[in-house]
Amino acid sequence: MEFTDEQVQRYSRHIILPEVGGKGQKKLLAAKVFLVGAGGLGCPVGYYLAAAGVGTLGIVDDDIVELSNLQRQIAHNTKRVGMPKVESAKKTFEALNPDVKVNAMKGRLTKDNILDIIKDYDIVVDGSDNFPTRYLVNDACVMLKKPLVSGAILRFEGQVTTLLPHDGHCYRCLFEAPPPPGLVPSCQEAGVLGVLPGVIGALEATEVLKLILGRGDVLKNTLLIYDALKASFRRVKVPRNPDCPICGAHPAITKLEDYDAGYCQLGG
Repeated sequence: MEFTDEQVQRYSRHIILPEVGGKGQKKLLAAKVFLVGAGGLGCPVGYYLAAAGVGTLGIVDDDIVELSNLQRQIAHNTKRVGMPKVESAKKTFEALNPDVKVNAMKGRLTKDNILDIIKDYDIVVDGSDNFPTRYLVNDACVMLKKPLVSGAILRFEGQVTTLLPHDGHCYRCLFEAPPPPGLVPSCQEAGVLGVLPGVIGALEATEVLKLILGRGDVLKNTLLIYDALKASFRRVKVPRNPDCPICGAHPAITKLEDYDAGYCQLGG
């Protein structure tokens, strides 16, 4: 493909980077990334990927915009309260960059639909706010060998990691099974600093761009933890578990399972 004059101007700061250039920008325009959630994390991730020229964004969310979201969910605004989040996000991202096609899906991911939904995407980004979705997405990505960038937020702390199935660790290597309901409070219960999703979402988007471009070191086998109050980052090594129930040498999980929904993980 040849760039239009408008595209040369829009992506000029990418094109002049030797690590990106015109070839890298074409990779971005051809890439397909699926976002799980259009909330606190999905908003900044989608915003930056759209700005970067990632050509196709898929988004799934079953929620509507509420006034309490607007303290942190930057793809939405006051006039869109009551609108499905995926519709609001689609309007925002496509208005930012007409090169980007947004496939919006209002609904939930389930064991019956997730494989068909994500199979045509290159990378999956998890910004969900509950453990059932987080494990379902991990297991589906392992089965399809899809790279998965995972982020989580709560109060003043956030986490990011990049999961490369059958190469690096998966989410079950980090946390083998979901915790009991109620053990981890939700953002609604414990709160979240409004700017925190922007920090973690930008880090997730950076991981996605590096995967597409094939540049730099992604957070493989590493959990990056950010503490906003201390202005500190901490890296925790997460080796791949050879006995992992889904990505280990002898997996016990060979099909997608149902999980009890209704309790929150670090999210929102």
